[in-house]
Amino acid sequence: MKKAVCIISGGMDSALGAKIAQNEGYSIVAVHFNYGQRTEQKELNSFRKISKKLQCIESYEIDLDFFKQIGASALIDNSLDIPTAGIEDGVPITYVPFRNGIFISVATALAEKHGAEALFIGVVEEDSSGYPDCRDTYIKSMEKSINLGTKDETKLEIKMPLVHMQKSDIVKKSLELNVPLEDTWSCYQNSEEACGICDSCRLRLNGFKKAGVVDPIIYVQ
Repeated sequence: MKKAVCIISGGMDSALGAKIAQNEGYSIVAVHFNYGQRTEQKELNSFRKISKKLQCIESYEIDLDFFKQIGASALIDNSLDIPTAGIEDGVPITYVPFRNGIFISVATALAEKHGAEALFIGVVEEDSSGYPDCRDTYIKSMEKSINLGTKDETKLEIKMPLVHMQKSDIVKKSLELNVPLEDTWSCYQNSEEACGICDSCRLRLNGFKKAGVVDPIIYVQ
């Protein structure tokens, strides 16, 4: 039985990544991180629904409280405003310093524990908010370092099947594979009704619009 650790945030991208892993024949070890993000509980609830439907063999909910001490991101520092004026050039204030690097490091430890062959992460480079830790060159370099710093018998491949996809392609592929999009959450600032104006909501809504389908989650009217 081949295994894959799948980092699942509760969002659309990581849900599709995990579904692709399942379709490739992997038994899934699901991992979710609570790091003090504004919509932490909503994302956790989404993760639980998604991982249950994927019939994961193991499921981890890991608290990374230190991110709140680091701050420096509007996702975890309530004194900083979530941008709602549209995506701007440069790295946005919603970038959490080295978040994916830390997530991948923890997920690698789980992969060694379970003897997993692959680690799936739903990073998207071309249609993302400009986060430097979503670039494929970075992820590939991380894979090399991981295999240098783990046991000789650990041969871990980091798979990022969405990295060069557009959001509209992600929507279409999710529908094709029956990903429960109604259970996913993307909004940076609201947990009941998505705001529709933060970067993440804008990207999601634009993806659904280009795909020609209606987003099943509820937005503020």
